Amino acid sequence: MTSSAWGLLALFLVALLVLAWPVGKFLAALCNERVPRWMQRVEAPLYKIAGTKPEQSMHWLRYALALLAFNAVGALFVYTLQRLQGWLPLNPAGMTAVSSDSAFNTAVSFVSNTNWQGYAGESTMSYLTQMLGLAVQNFLSAATGIAVAFALVRGFARRGDGKGLVGNFWADVTRITLWVLVPVAFVLALCLAGQGVIQNFDAYKTVDTIETTAFQQPKSGADGQPLKDAAGAPVLEDATTRTQALAMGPVASQEAIKMLGTNGGGFFNANSAHPYENPTALSNLLQMLAIFLIPAALCFTFGRVVGDMRQGWAVLAAMTIMFVIAVIVITPSEQAGNPLLGSLGVDQMSSALQSGGNMEGKEVRFGIDASALFAAITTAASCGAVNVMHDSLTPLGGMVPMVLMQLGEVVFGGVGTGLYGMLIFAMLAVFIAGLMIGRTPEYLGKKIEVREMKLISIAILVTPILVLAGTAVAVVAGAGKAGIANPGAHGFSEILYALTSAANNNGSAFAGLSANTPFYNGLLGFAMWLGRFGVIVPVLAIAGALAAKKRLPVTGGTLPTHGPLFVSLLIGTVLLVGLLNYVPALALGPIVEHLVLWK
Repeated sequence: MTSSAWGLLALFLVALLVLAWPVGKFLAALCNERVPRWMQRVEAPLYKIAGTKPEQSMHWLRYALALLAFNAVGALFVYTLQRLQGWLPLNPAGMTAVSSDSAFNTAVSFVSNTNWQGYAGESTMSYLTQMLGLAVQNFLSAATGIAVAFALVRGFARRGDGKGLVGNFWADVTRITLWVLVPVAFVLALCLAGQGVIQNFDAYKTVDTIETTAFQQPKSGADGQPLKDAAGAPVLEDATTRTQALAMGPVASQEAIKMLGTNGGGFFNANSAHPYENPTALSNLLQMLAIFLIPAALCFTFGRVVGDMRQGWAVLAAMTIMFVIAVIVITPSEQAGNPLLGSLGVDQMSSALQSGGNMEGKEVRFGIDASALFAAITTAASCGAVNVMHDSLTPLGGMVPMVLMQLGEVVFGGVGTGLYGMLIFAMLAVFIAGLMIGRTPEYLGKKIEVREMKLISIAILVTPILVLAGTAVAVVAGAGKAGIANPGAHGFSEILYALTSAANNNGSAFAGLSANTPFYNGLLGFAMWLGRFGVIVPVLAIAGALAAKKRLPVTGGTLPTHGPLFVSLLIGTVLLVGLLNYVPALALGPIVEHLVLWK
C-alpha cells in the first residue's frame, strides 16, 4: 500500500474511534432502559397508540413475534406503495407502477436491511415511494437490528430470573429511532447537503450539453480533403448540442440514513459514485464514517452494559484487525493494475498525470485508495452502497468484498447485526476452547450448553446454506444462466456474489448480472428474508436462554475473554468456521479467474 492509502486508513480509524465512543455511551443508556423523564413524555403518546407499556419486558418468543409482525407489515406496505405509485402524488417524472416481482424483491430488500436494487432508482421510483417507503424502512430496519443486539446484550448482563425476559421490542425500536437514528441522520443530511448532495422536489431537468472538441470531426473541403486554418490546424465541425435529463429529488435525507443505518442502495443507479449523492472527498469520508459509526459504537455499548469495558474492546479489536487485513489485500490488488493492459503497453504506473493502477470502474474524484477503502467498508458492514463498480475490480480485489460478506458480516457488520453476529462467534470460540481443556464453556458468566450450541449452529449455517444452494440453483436453471453476461469464472463470481449479498443482507452487487427478472427477484427475495430473520430468531432464543441463566462468578479456571489470546481465538474461529464453507465456491470463481489473469 502507498503512504497515501495508509494515511487515509489511519485517519478513518482515528475519526471512527473518536465519534463512536460517545454514541456507544448513549446507546448503553438506551439498552439499560435509563431514559430521562422528558424523553419518556415525548414517547408516551406513541406507546399509548401502540397499546404497550415500555417497562413491561417481553419473553424472547413474544419479542420475536412482535419483530416478525412489525417487519411483515412493513414489507406489505412498501410493496403496495410501489404498485400504486402511478396514482399517488409526488411523482413529477410520472413513474408507473413497479412490476409485481420487482416490487416484492424491493419490499423484502428494504425491510430486511439489504437494500438490494435490481432497478435504476431515478427511473423507477417516485419521490413518495423513495421517502415514505424506502427511506422509512431504512430507519425501521436499522432500528430492528439494533433492538436484536440490545436483547442479546441484556441476556448476558441480566442475573437470571428463569423467565427469559429480554426487553420490550416496541420501546427499543421507538427509542432507537427517535433518539439515535433521526437526530444523527438529520445532522449528517445537513452536512451532505452542504457538500453538494441535492435535496429538492423539483421535476427532472432537461439541459443542453456540448460535446468537447475531442469528439468533433474535421471538416472536409469540396475535394474531400480535411480543411485547415491559417496555422495548419484542422478545422473542426461545430460542436453538437445534445440534451440530457438530470434527475432531481430528496437525496441528502435518504443518503444520510442509508449510510448511518448500513442500509445501502441508492437514490441513483450509480449509487455513491453519482456526484449528486457523493460529490466531494469530504462527503466520501463522512459516508464511510457513517457506515461504521453505530457498529463500532455498539462494541462500547456491549462493554458498558455487561459491566466490563474490556469485553467491548476485545470485540472491537477483532473486528478492526480483520478489517485492516481486508484493506491491505484489496488496495494493492487494485494498485497493481491489470496485467492484460500491461502486456499491451498501457502505462498503469502512478504519476503526476494519472492515478495509476486498475482505474476501470472507479471515480477519478476518489482514486484507488478511497475507492478500495469504501469497497471494504461497505461489505464489511451490511451496507450495499458503493462508489466503485465491484464488477470491474481485479479478481482478488473483488474476492475481498465477497469474503467479508461470507464471514457473516461480523467485521463491524450492520447496525446491530455485526455485534450479535460477532457474539455468536465468541460463544462458539469459548465452546471450542472448553472442548480443548475439558471444561464447560462460559462466556461472561453464562454457561454455553447444548441448547445454546444448537441455536448457534443454526444462526451460523443459515446463510451459507442459502448462498450455496441458491448459487447452485441459479447456475443450473435456464432462467439463472440467462442473466449471465460473462460466461465462465467471472459469470460464476457474479452469481455467487449476488446470493452472498442477498443472504447476508448486504445489497451490493458485481452488477454484471441481469438480476431484475422474475427468477432472480424471487430467488434473491427469498434469500434476503430468510437470511435476515432466519438468523434473528435463533439469536433472540439465545438471548432468552442466557437471560434466564444465573451469572457464575469468575474462578481460576474461567477463560479470560478480554485479552490478546481470546482476540486471536475469536479471529481464528470467524475465519475457520465462517470462511471454510465457501472455499470450493471461491475456487471456482475469483481464485481461478486470478490464476488465468496472471498466468
